[in-house]
Amino acid sequence: MSAESGRTGTMRRVNPTDLARRAARTRWFAALGRATSRLDRRLQRATDGRWTVLGRAHLPQLVLTTTGRRSGEPREVVLLHAVDGGSWVVLASNWGQAHHPAWALNLLAAPHAQVTVRGATTPVVARVAGPDEVDRLLPRMRAIWPGYEAYAQRAGRELYLFVLDPVSDGTAAPAGPGTADSADGSDETDETDDQPGG
Repeated sequence: MSAESGRTGTMRRVNPTDLARRAARTRWFAALGRATSRLDRRLQRATDGRWTVLGRAHLPQLVLTTTGRRSGEPREVVLLHAVDGGSWVVLASNWGQAHHPAWALNLLAAPHAQVTVRGATTPVVARVAGPDEVDRLLPRMRAIWPGYEAYAQRAGRELYLFVLDPVSDGTAAPAGPGTADSADGSDETDETDDQPGG
């Protein structure tokens, strides 16, 4: 926790996650998020998702592993998520950039992927949410990260909302929220995260 001065001159505790949510709509924060995405992936991997560049993981985050549509190699990205029943929900905002993130294009080309939450990996099949699902799930994503609304306005494109359904092979259902815890997006290089920690 950090502290900031109140109106009476007393110090009050401030949650870094709350500060990040407040800054989420700004362009400088989006630029910072893009710049720290590789560090965040390494930190998440090393701590099984317990720590991010924001500190303790108080935002629901997962590591999504897709298959590069050109290279055929696995590609990892750290994303915020919501949980809907037994599935994860992620939004392809790319920090408000005009092009889709590489991970989203990879899912469109090869929907079989893996989700890792706190060290537990589950195979999934991705699908783009239908209109009714978007109406129901997009407000959840914006509640988790208010910046998504600003990103949609800046991007000037449809932000794909993906539902990641676990493959029926006896794997565990996803942990609930709070417990988790490229012009065309070439997949030949590290991908751009879509959240803080894309």
